[in-house]
Amino acid sequence: MLLHVRAVLSPAEIAQARVALAAAPWGDGRVTAGEQAALAKHNQQLPESCEAAVQLQQLVLQGLERHALFFCATLPKQISPPLFNRYGGGERFDSHVDSAVRYLRNGAGRVRTDISCTLFLADPQDYDGGELVIEDVSGPQRVKLPAGDMVIYPGTSVHRVEPVTRGARTAAFFWIQSMVRSDEQRRLLFDMDAHLRQLRSTVGETDPSVVGLTGTYHNLLRQWADV
Repeated sequence: MLLHVRAVLSPAEIAQARVALAAAPWGDGRVTAGEQAALAKHNQQLPESCEAAVQLQQLVLQGLERHALFFCATLPKQISPPLFNRYGGGERFDSHVDSAVRYLRNGAGRVRTDISCTLFLADPQDYDGGELVIEDVSGPQRVKLPAGDMVIYPGTSVHRVEPVTRGARTAAFFWIQSMVRSDEQRRLLFDMDAHLRQLRSTVGETDPSVVGLTGTYHNLLRQWADV
C-alpha cells in the first residue's frame, strides 16, 4: 500500500528540524547502504550517533506516536530509528530495493523492513528534482510532498530518488516491521478501519452494525497479527 500521510510534523517542528540539520555534520550516505544500494546511492547522511540525529529521531518518533492514521496504516511492531539524508548538486539514488532486514547499530536488534517511509523536511519549492519514484502495480508513482508530510510504501518496491538540480532535499527515512506482515492483509484492515470510523460518526459507537464489524476487524487482526 502506498499512502500519503499528512502533517506528521507541525510547522514549528519543521523549523526546529531545519535548525538542527543546518548545523549537522553531514557525511557520505553510503555508510548505511547494502551492497546493491551502495552502488546506486549518491547523497549525504547524518551519522546515526551524532547529537542532531538523536534529537531529530525523538522529534519524528513523537510525531508518529500521535498520528492515528499512521498507526492504522502500518500497525507497527517495531520502528527502526529514523535516519536523515540530504541531496543537492545533482545527487541522486538510482533504482534499488531496500534490504529485507535492517540491523540496528550497537547490536540493538533488527527490523524486518515490511514498510519503507520517507518524511519530507524540505518544501517542494525549495529544490528542483528530488522526486521519490516508486514502482507500483499501476506504474511509477512520483512523490514530492510538503515538509512534514510522509509517504509509506511496501519495502519490496523498487524505487529511486531523482537528481536534485537546485537547492537541497532533506528528509527522514526509516522502516517498519508491522504486526501484520502481508501488505494485502494490512490494506484490508486499513480499509475496514476507515469505513468503521465513518460508520461510527454516522450511527454511533453502540450501533449493532458497528459492534459487529469492530469484532470482525479485531478477529482478523487476532488471526493475522504477530505480536
